[in-house]
Amino acid sequence: MDRFHAQLDHDTKEVVLVHDLAPDIVRQRLLIEGLFTIDVDESVIRQFFDQFTAGMGFRTYGAPTIFAPSGDGRAENQGYDAFVPLIDSGISLYVWSAPRFLAIVIFTCKRFNADQAISLARDFFDMPELAHSLF
Repeated sequence: MDRFHAQLDHDTKEVVLVHDLAPDIVRQRLLIEGLFTIDVDESVIRQFFDQFTAGMGFRTYGAPTIFAPSGDGRAENQGYDAFVPLIDSGISLYVWSAPRFLAIVIFTCKRFNADQAISLARDFFDMPELAHSLF
């Protein structure tokens, strides 16, 4: 039974057992999605990564990489895709500028306080509404 973990199926709202293919590798993932109220550009994204990683005690080993489609693709999908590498994995940030929606994916090979991560993200982006999933 130790090779399985419980996970919520968001479609059926039932808890299901998921096969853990690598039980000896510690990993924790958190998805945070929310509606934000601040203005976001590349400098704000860099500031977020700096404050968030410091607040969580995460160590980076490189500068954030930030992409903006600059008009390529559909208008409603304009925004930013960003990533910062961590000593223990990484954080991805996806920003949809017009609808003021974002998604943050934190993937680490060590345990972290999910409530603290949610609070830091909520406060930084001034998110009045958000959803999250820890897995």
